[in-house]
Amino acid sequence: MKKRHQQKLVILSIALVIFLNVPILWIFNYSDSILGVPILYAYIFFMWLVSIFITYLIVKRYA
Repeated sequence: MKKRHQQKLVILSIALVIFLNVPILWIFNYSDSILGVPILYAYIFFMWLVSIFITYLIVKRYA
């Protein structure tokens, strides 16, 4: 894998640290729910799913 593709994965990791940091999580910490799932859990699951998809795209395209 080339250096610039590794850099994309590092940027993705830094973005995840920012988006899964406590002040950002507090924004979604309230009692509403989406299809019975609390908003906080839905946000965490969605960010996890997006990160897997982006990682897949980077590795698949550039590996």
